[in-house]
Amino acid sequence: MEIVYQIALSMIHGVGPRISKNLLQKFGTAQAVFDAKYHQLVQTEGIGEKTAKAILHTTALKKAEEQLNFIEKHKIEVLFYTDGQYPKRLRNCIDAPLILYYKGSADLNHKRVVGIVGTRNATTYGKGLCKDLLEGLREQNVLTVSGLAYGIDAIVHKESLNCDIPTVGVLGHGLDRIYPASHAELAKKMTKNGGLLTEYLPGTNPDRENFPKRNRIIAGMADAIVVVEASAKGGALITAEIANSYNRDIFAYPGRTTDEYSKGCNFLIKTNRAALIHQAKDLMYYMGWEGALNPEPVKQTVLNLNLSKEEQLIANALTEKTLSVDDLQVKLNLQQSKLAVQLLMLEMKGVIVSLPGKIYKLA
Repeated sequence: MEIVYQIALSMIHGVGPRISKNLLQKFGTAQAVFDAKYHQLVQTEGIGEKTAKAILHTTALKKAEEQLNFIEKHKIEVLFYTDGQYPKRLRNCIDAPLILYYKGSADLNHKRVVGIVGTRNATTYGKGLCKDLLEGLREQNVLTVSGLAYGIDAIVHKESLNCDIPTVGVLGHGLDRIYPASHAELAKKMTKNGGLLTEYLPGTNPDRENFPKRNRIIAGMADAIVVVEASAKGGALITAEIANSYNRDIFAYPGRTTDEYSKGCNFLIKTNRAALIHQAKDLMYYMGWEGALNPEPVKQTVLNLNLSKEEQLIANALTEKTLSVDDLQVKLNLQQSKLAVQLLMLEMKGVIVSLPGKIYKLA
């Protein structure tokens, strides 16, 4: 079975995702890699004598058969990087895992995927931000991704489930266990509306070095990464840095300069690594999602007895479409200074809102 060879290829010491893909590009299948001769292997980019010998004399095939028995018994899906169910966003990353192990119901190629990360020491402020963010994304047809760790990660998963949003936890260990153990019940619920995903074989311990590696999967799977709370150092900033290298959109909530778990977010914003957001609508706006699923009907007119004649003209003009200040000036033939005053008054009355670039629309 090809799947046994695929699992075995991922188990050989010194053969990581990049070298594995070089081998597959040359030989076509995982089985063909194991059937290759020594001289063929050493002619492959990244393969030296030591690695070629490791492939030829490996016991990985026998171990892979044992793993497959456990995987099939526990109904774990094996996603090879060429499979259709493998996360396509992640596949395009140069260091994407060769194989992922998955247990769940969510489509990993969901239309919109948001990775949400933060400190393990979440404050009341951070918990509230998570709750508000996910409630705001409830109708936006998103999948959330985080790391099932203590703090912000667990809150993201819990609030996603509360809002009926599918949510996937990326693990730093095998699917034969849940770490931390206190999240076992949460993980069980996630498999029914979301899932659990890892690059690690069953039996792999939650070793410290696994978690920074798992962060690249969170970053690679997502369209956007949101950092809720983070200290000056930690996994959340590592995830943001990896996401930046993958050209993902990164967002962060600001906090007080004296707050320990806002220092990381403030740093990301200050160094232009992340865009500042205050609420879900900010994320939706930046990502071009606002109103995409449930557009409001076009308003034909705005009637407000508190509007002046000029204010009513502006409001009526904006019932058709959003307009820049220059477009409004031409359309209504108003002096620039007078138009600016009327726009300000309409904003204060809550009739219109301003968008970046001096563009206005009805509220």
